Amino acid sequence: MAPVNPRIDHVDLDHGYRVGKMLKRSHGVKNDPDTLFMLTFSGGGTRAAAFSYGVLEELRRTNVKINGKDVNLLSEVDAIAGVSGGSFTALAYALYGDKLFTEYEPRFLKRDVQGTLTRRALNPLNWFALGSGLYGRSELAADYYDEILFNGATFNDLIDKNTPATAVTGTDLSTGARFQFSQDHFDLLCSDLGQVRLARAAATSSAVPAVLSPVTYHNYGGHCGAVMPPWVRDVTRVDSPSRPAGRALLRYRDMQSFQDSENRPYLHVVDGGVSDNLGLRGLLEALEEVEASPAFQEQVGLKNLRRIVVVVVNSRSSPDTDWDRRPNAPGIVSQLFQSSSVPIDHFSSESVELLKDIAQRWADKRQLEVAERRLAGMSKAQAEASIPNLRFDAIDVSFESIADPEERRYFMNLPTSFVLSEEAVDRLRDLGGRLLRESPAFKELEKDLSESTPPSARKPAQP
Repeated sequence: MAPVNPRIDHVDLDHGYRVGKMLKRSHGVKNDPDTLFMLTFSGGGTRAAAFSYGVLEELRRTNVKINGKDVNLLSEVDAIAGVSGGSFTALAYALYGDKLFTEYEPRFLKRDVQGTLTRRALNPLNWFALGSGLYGRSELAADYYDEILFNGATFNDLIDKNTPATAVTGTDLSTGARFQFSQDHFDLLCSDLGQVRLARAAATSSAVPAVLSPVTYHNYGGHCGAVMPPWVRDVTRVDSPSRPAGRALLRYRDMQSFQDSENRPYLHVVDGGVSDNLGLRGLLEALEEVEASPAFQEQVGLKNLRRIVVVVVNSRSSPDTDWDRRPNAPGIVSQLFQSSSVPIDHFSSESVELLKDIAQRWADKRQLEVAERRLAGMSKAQAEASIPNLRFDAIDVSFESIADPEERRYFMNLPTSFVLSEEAVDRLRDLGGRLLRESPAFKELEKDLSESTPPSARKPAQP
C-alpha cells in the first residue's frame, strides 16, 4: 500500500522543513550576507540531472575571495530549486553535501534507472501491488530511488544539514497548481512534510504523465489553523490603488483550493515540469509578492541585500524532426509528445525572459527614485546612498548558448529518459561546467564578488 503523509492537528511555525526558514538560518551565517545566491535545475531526466551536476562541480571548483576569505562559490549558494530530473540533483546535494561528489555518479547518473524500473514493472511479483490502485508505477520508482540513492531519508533528515535550502515541486493534476515540498505548503494540507521520504518527492516531481502514475497525497486542509503569508493581505486588498499582482493572486487562489479538504480529500500530483519546467515559477511568484507587499519585504529582509544571483540551469532539448518536409502528419504518439512538450518549452523560455525583465525593472525603479530625490535637492551621492542598491543577476546556462552547431545538435537530440551512455553523462557534466565558466555574466559575478568591500569597511557616501 502507498505511504500516507501524516496529519497534523495544528500548525507550528517553528517546526518542519520550511524553505524560507532554512534560507534565513543559513543566509549570512555561513556565507556572504550581502548576496542571495540561488540555483534552479530544470527537468529532463538523466540529461537534466547530469547537466545540473556539472554546474555544481564548476561552482565547487571556482574560488573567490569574499570579505577577506578564500571560498568556493558552491559554499555561497543559499537555495536550490529543482523539478523532475533536476530534483534528484537538488535533493541529493541537500542530503549528501560534498559527499555527493563521490556518490552521485555511480549511484544514479551512470545507472540504467529506466531499464530497472521497466523490468520491475513487468515482474509478475509486483503485479498485485500495481493492480491495487494504491501502489502505482511512481511508488515502485520511489522505492527504487531509496535503494540506490536516498536510503530512506526524509525531509526531517535535511533540517540539520549545512546545505542550501532546497525546494522541489510537482504539479497538482486537477488544477495545474505548483505542489511544493516545503512545510509551509504542507501546512495548507494539515500534514507533516517531515515524514515524507525524499525518494517520494523525487518520484512525484518526475512522474511524467502517462509514463508514470500520479503520486497521491492525503489532504486534511482547513482544520489546523494554517496561516497565510503576509503578502496575501496586500495582494487581495479591494481598496488597493494599483492592479493586483497577477501571479501572486493566482498563487493565493491555489492555496485556498488546498484548504478545501471536504471536496478535495486526495491530491494527485504529477511531474513538476508540467507547471514549471525550470523551477523558476516559485521564484517569479516570490519576487512579485515582494514587489507587491511592503510587509513581505520586511519579512524577507530585502533591504539588507545588495545582490540577488539566480543561475538558471536549463537542459531543454529539441530533437530533430523532418515533419515539416513531409506531406503526411506525424503519428498519434509523436503528436501527443509534441503537444505536451512544446508549450512547456515555450513557457520555460518565457520564464527566463520574465526573470530578466524583473531584474531590469528593479534597476529602472531605483534609477527613477534616485532621480526624484535629486530633483528634491539631494546630491547624487546622497540620493544613491538613501536607496538600497539591490543588484539582480540572472545567469542562463542552457544548450542554446553552445556556439558549435554540431555540438549543439548532439545535446539537443539527447532523449528525456533515465538512462544515458556514460559518454553522454560525462559530456553533460563537462558542458554544464564549461557553459557556466564561459558565461559573461558569470565572469562579471566572479570579479564583482572578489572585489566587493566587506560591509564593515564600507565608508558612508559623502554629500
